[in-house]
Amino acid sequence: MSRARPRPRRRSVLPGLCLVFALTADASPSPDTAILSGDPRAAHALQQFLARFSAAHQHSASRRLEASGSGQRAWLDVETEFSAGTGFSYEVVAEGGSRFIRARVLRSLLDEEQRIAARGRAGATLSPGNYRFVPEGLTGEGLAAVNLQPLRRDRSLVAGRMVLTLDGELVRIEGRLAKNPSFWVTRVDIVRSYRRINGVPMPVSLETTARLRLMGSSALRMTYDYSRVDDRLVEEAADAD
Repeated sequence: MSRARPRPRRRSVLPGLCLVFALTADASPSPDTAILSGDPRAAHALQQFLARFSAAHQHSASRRLEASGSGQRAWLDVETEFSAGTGFSYEVVAEGGSRFIRARVLRSLLDEEQRIAARGRAGATLSPGNYRFVPEGLTGEGLAAVNLQPLRRDRSLVAGRMVLTLDGELVRIEGRLAKNPSFWVTRVDIVRSYRRINGVPMPVSLETTARLRLMGSSALRMTYDYSRVDDRLVEEAADAD
């Protein structure tokens, strides 16, 4: 797949949403001081999660991006690829709706993901270098809830919680960006969901809402459909399972 051509930097109408791509499931083994006291079942799940260091996984995926704001809507269908060696690339295969949102929001999101991949993601990972973790207890789903306390006010960190299986697999991140992206964009809330694909947890959906001063609310949704993860076809992995 050809890499998207470099474009002039755009000022996105929803700049805060560009930063949620930096949230990854990668973690590193941590000192116990990173985990504050809390529910022992959730603490055990958190310890299991932190012990599973994993670099970002190579993958190919189709994505659907949809955004709305100020009475306008737009969508993109894109084919994406990521590897540690070549970074992130994308190709738009279909699009519709507002040209403004397509250019200033959706394509800007993808361009920002390219920049994040190019410079590395350590500053936004779910690790003790970025967060304090407080095990809260079990949700109504029987999953472990862990409060996320960012160690600094940063637009790529989330104040909220992550939800894990009892054996430490990431299911969901939900909360609000720790710092408003700008004076014009406030209250950026996100929910990012994960599912095991080819044996590893991968993001499968992202939903965000934000408030724009003088313009009201905005929303974005993105879904992922993987064809290959870690050099294995997803269909082949499903058959093997």
